[in-house]
Parts: sequence; C-alpha cells; structure tokens
Amino acid sequence: MRRVRSAPRAHQSPPPAAVQGDAPMDDGTVALALIQALIPLGLQAVEDALQQEVLALAGARYAHADGHSGIARWGRQRGSIYLADQKLLITVPEAFGLSKSSVSRRFVQASAAALAQFHTRRHDDRQWLVLLLDGKTFAEDQVVIALGVTTEGEKRVLGLVQTATENKRTCATFLRELIERGFTAPHGLLVVLDGAKGLRAAVRDVFGDDAVVQRCQWHKRENVLRYLTKPQQAFWRRKLREAYAHGGHADAKRARRRLVKALAVLNESAARSLEEGLEETLTLHRLELPDALRRSLNTTNLIESVMAQIERETQRVDHWRTSDQKHRWCAATLLHIEKNFRRIRGMAHLPLLQAALTQHLTKTTTAA
Repeated sequence: MRRVRSAPRAHQSPPPAAVQGDAPMDDGTVALALIQALIPLGLQAVEDALQQEVLALAGARYAHADGHSGIARWGRQRGSIYLADQKLLITVPEAFGLSKSSVSRRFVQASAAALAQFHTRRHDDRQWLVLLLDGKTFAEDQVVIALGVTTEGEKRVLGLVQTATENKRTCATFLRELIERGFTAPHGLLVVLDGAKGLRAAVRDVFGDDAVVQRCQWHKRENVLRYLTKPQQAFWRRKLREAYAHGGHADAKRARRRLVKALAVLNESAARSLEEGLEETLTLHRLELPDALRRSLNTTNLIESVMAQIERETQRVDHWRTSDQKHRWCAATLLHIEKNFRRIRGMAHLPLLQAALTQHLTKTTTAA
C-alpha cells in the first residue's frame, strides 16, 4: 500500500516581499507565499484546503475503500505559516499539495462572504450613544468609515462607503442606510467628525438638531497649522493644545478667543480657520463631561486607530486590481480586528453623557 508522506515544516520558508492582489504566483513556493500575505481570515481557508485534499486522496477517516486505491492516511505533524508577519502554528495533515490557485480562490470566497456580512448585519442589537465619522484613504481610494460606541462603551465598525469626496448627498445616503439596519439612539446621539463640510451637512440633514456634534480637535488644530510656517507651527501647536486642556467650557472658550485675536495679527487666514466651528470643538466641555471621557471622544482617533490596523494587515498587497477586491479585503480585515476591540477609556462616565444627551433631546423636542 502506497502511503502519502507528510509535508516539510512550513516555517522553514521566509515570508514573501509582496503579494500581487489575488493573482496566483508561479514559483515553487506558491502556496506558502500566498498564505503568508493573507489576513487572518485566510488561516481558516488554509486549514480547510488541507483537510479537503486529504479527504479527496484518502477518503473519510475510518472509512474503507473511500479514497484512491493504494493511498491511506498517515499521521500528522506540527508546522507553521507566516500570516501578516506573525508565525502561527498549524497542524499539517498527510497530504500537503495545494494547487497554486486554490488558496487564492478560497480566500476570495471567504472575503466575499465577509463583505456581504459587513454590509447587511443589523445594529439594533445594541443601544448606541456615539457615532464617529471620518474620511480616510484606503488602497488609493477615499472611504468614509462609521464607528459606533454603545452605552456600555463597546465599539463596532458600522459601515463604510467609497466616495471621491465627503459630499453631503453620498454621506447622507450612507447614514440613512445605517439607520435602516437598526442604528438608532433613542436617548440622544453624540456625533464626532472631522471638519469636512459635506459630512457635517449630511449629519444635519439626517439627524437634524437631535444630534450633538463634537468637531475633532486634532483636525481643527492641524487645519490651523497649515496656514503657518514650519518655525511657527511648534509654538502654536502647544498653545492650541493648552487652550483645549482647560476643564471648564467658559475657560476653554476664553482661551481660544484670545488665540484667535493673537493669530489675527500674525496670520489672518489661520485666525479665521480657528474661529470657524469653534463652538463645536468645545461641545464636550459644554456638556461638562469628565476629562477622561473627553480625551476619548474629542477627536476621531478611534477611527485613526482602526485605519492603522487595516494598513498593517494589508500592507503586503502592492497591486489592487478591482474595487471589489479592495472592499473584500477591507471588510474582512475590519471584521477580524473588531474582535479585539476594547471598550473606550472613561466609559464609567458614559451615563453622564447619556443624561446630557437626553436633556438636549428633551429640549429640542419641546422646542419643536
């Protein structure tokens, strides 16, 4: 009886330099080279491919005459593969002979399923309190990402939309789709966003006065600094940071007004940039929330962190072929990293935010 030999230990091969999208490679190490560049969702596809090939060659376990004649199962061994620059353990079964395109094909199927799940999953299983919106660049395209925070401090990526610019019509349609999938905030909603006018207009169009808006302080500061010369930026970055550090709303507002006057002498354009939307950069001050919670929600850094993880997971792909490929990889990566999300810092103070938002909602309802 002919036996199928076990595979060599997979960890002996170094990781490849790059992956050309989803296209199969032609060299002798094609299976490992492709596996190494897959995001963690691909690990399950690898194990499935190995087991399916064993089943095809040797038949089901403990079955007789169910596989090819003269081929039988023969033990297993520990191996490893590189996955997103991490060496992960994997059990190598009797036969390890993946075709050059099988892993790529399986990943396409798995990531397509992840994309469908990402765009259709419901959000009415949580009580939402905060919505963060920010436009980022992914694979040379502009996307707007929505991140939600629950009343318990849990985070979830609500969705994304590919758009050339953060225009009102596209973003408003995106927000309404989130509502259709169950994203509601009956106790009031805090929306944290950057300074994009299209995003702000979309929030106003969809949520009206019911939503309280916090403009990202980091984006505001960087927008102001763009008008200044390099030697001037370090000084004014520190002054702007100190002004936002005031605990009380009145003190922070007075500090910012003084900076507007001082900047007007130095650079009128920078002063106008700082004055524009000034009150919305101090929303959390006005709601009298503790500093620990303000630090988590006065910028869009929660989304910045998500994008940094996406870039780390997909950095080996140097050729994006289609929009579908980009969306599949982005959705699969988001669903994977979401499993490791932690609750936001300062979550113990979220009841204070909820109470402030409920009070605001009551006022707007009464006024209407």
